[in-house]
Amino acid sequence: MGEGLDFNNLVECHYRPLYQFALSLTRDTAEACDLTQQTFCIWAAKGHQLRDISKVKTWLFTTLYREFLVSQRRQTRFPHIELEDAASELPAVSPATVNQLDSAQLVEALGQLDEGYRAAVVLFYLEDHSYNEIAQILDIPLGTVKSRLTRGLQRLHVLLTNAQRPHAA
Repeated sequence: MGEGLDFNNLVECHYRPLYQFALSLTRDTAEACDLTQQTFCIWAAKGHQLRDISKVKTWLFTTLYREFLVSQRRQTRFPHIELEDAASELPAVSPATVNQLDSAQLVEALGQLDEGYRAAVVLFYLEDHSYNEIAQILDIPLGTVKSRLTRGLQRLHVLLTNAQRPHAA
């Protein structure tokens, strides 16, 4: 794997950003955990094939995104049925959660974006990837990255602006 890059260090360094990206794609914590874990399993099996260790971050994000697409296709073919009986088991909302409601609004608005726009916006603004890295991760042309960012931000602005307006009585 290269000097100084062992599996534990790799996980420690990249788990959180990969999980956050997975969560932005799946909007489900369990699915995000599974997707992140699957990415590291694939790394354990195939990571030795990566010749340029400086590209490990891009490789991990690309692998996670591709696994997400595979899971979406699988979910379309074999839909998961949610159990609605868990509401009584959910914890009460803590004051810390109330203080983060603006973040929750942003996450909700991101969830309403089309998948292509959401992935580009999250990778650029939350994960600090360059345009070129995003193009590699999503396997799309550089111009498409730029247009998805522009359109995604415009749509996000509309969603957040509408969320801030008081509803008419």
